[in-house]
Amino acid sequence: MSKIVRIAVVALSALLSACGGVGSEKNKMEETLYLYAGAVRWGEVEQIIAFHDPKVLEESPPTELELERWRQLRVTGYRSRAREPQPDGSIVQFAQIEFMNRHTLTTSSLVDREVWRYDEDAKRWWLVSGLPNLDTRQ
Repeated sequence: MSKIVRIAVVALSALLSACGGVGSEKNKMEETLYLYAGAVRWGEVEQIIAFHDPKVLEESPPTELELERWRQLRVTGYRSRAREPQPDGSIVQFAQIEFMNRHTLTTSSLVDREVWRYDEDAKRWWLVSGLPNLDTRQ
C-alpha cells in the first residue's frame, strides 16, 4: 500500500470514529425503546424493571402488589404513539398498552407516559417514570 493510501485510510478512520458520537445517543435511544417495547410485549415484569433507572428504583421500588398485578396480565399490544424531547435532554414517550387479565379474561388498555433520561456515565437510556400505572386503565 502506498504511503498516500495509508494516510488516507488513517485519516478516514479517524474522521469516521469522530462522527460515531454524533448520532450514537439517538441510536441508543431507538434501540432502548425497541428493546423495552419487546420486554413489555412479553410481559416479563423483571425484564421491564431492568430498564428502570437504578437510582429511581432505590428511592421508590415497585411494591409487591404492583409486581403481582403485572404478573396477572398478558400484554396483547404495545404501540409507541408520540415522543417529545424535553428541555432537560430527557424524552417523553406516550405508548398505548393493551392487555388481558389472565384470570378474568377481561381486556383493558392504558396510555403510559414514559420519561427517559440519558446517563452519560453508563452511556445508556434509563426509564425514570416507573411501571405503567394500571389504575389508569380504560
